Amino acid sequence: MSAEDLEKYETEMELQLYREYRDVVGLFSYVIETDRRFYLANDYQIDVRNSAGEVFFELTLRDAWVWDMFRPARFVKNVRVVTFKDINVEELTKAEL
Repeated sequence: MSAEDLEKYETEMELQLYREYRDVVGLFSYVIETDRRFYLANDYQIDVRNSAGEVFFELTLRDAWVWDMFRPARFVKNVRVVTFKDINVEELTKAEL
């Protein structure tokens, strides 16, 4: 497989992912962004944890969709994310869709 073929494949995968996002965004209430992933979810909980002086966040999502072109199944029932970085949560309104 040439570099050009690989680039074409990745471009097609990204386009397919964007189209899927566009089709499913109306099913969800929240857009949640972490340092590593982008999620759509209908329910979430963020807990601030402290261990040995280090503060981190534990994010739990229920009924979610994961923006990741390499996942074979992007719809997930439960997601647990632990991060030391910021978490951005935005509530979607029907007007935005």
